Amino acid sequence: MTGRFVVVTGTGTGVGKTVATAALAAVAVAAGERVAVLKPAQTGVGPDDPGDVDEVARLVPGVTTRELARYPDPLAPATAARRCGACPVTPEQAAVTARTLADHHDLVLVEGAGGLLVRFTDEGGTLADVARLLGAPVVVVAAAGLGTLNHTALTVEALRARGLSCAGIVIGSWPAEPDLAERCNLQDLPMITRALVRGLLPEGLGRVTPDRFAAVARDTLGPIQLGDWQDPRA
Repeated sequence: MTGRFVVVTGTGTGVGKTVATAALAAVAVAAGERVAVLKPAQTGVGPDDPGDVDEVARLVPGVTTRELARYPDPLAPATAARRCGACPVTPEQAAVTARTLADHHDLVLVEGAGGLLVRFTDEGGTLADVARLLGAPVVVVAAAGLGTLNHTALTVEALRARGLSCAGIVIGSWPAEPDLAERCNLQDLPMITRALVRGLLPEGLGRVTPDRFAAVARDTLGPIQLGDWQDPRA
């Protein structure tokens, strides 16, 4: 029996997607599951620099990580690949790798680059295509502050327009002292998106020790069964 898949996207860059991916992995590891995290395309790092999967591995010891390609410019994967003369990663390649990982893992988390429709290839392949090929639900990581209602609603709408399941919303960096906009956004997000807010990850969580990280992840997101997260409209 092969493992299940969950795709993690963001409403944009810098919303806490990697920390959220690590938190999902930590909860599953704590439940005794074998977890793999796949990053199809990493941009904005040099060949010897730590990337997002290295951050996940640091925060969640024992998780399997895989990166298919990295490009030095901090741009969309298709653009970054073109600029350095490298081959882009296709959604099909990402899906094949995820299925291979699933042969030996209970859960495979696939973390995108930027937002849902950022291009992996000049032909238009995106993370949404990876989710479609895998039949995977998609967790949307969102910011807490102004602008997040529109960005999150657009992302969820794009998922549903493609027949994909939104597994829920995770706030990637929740401030210790939320302002009025952040508090109101938390109330309004479920109404506007018709998707559940599954957790609020405290800001600075990526800087704590692995033990503390696992405890906060469990308190914030667990116990969860990612396979049971469903689009409320499904």
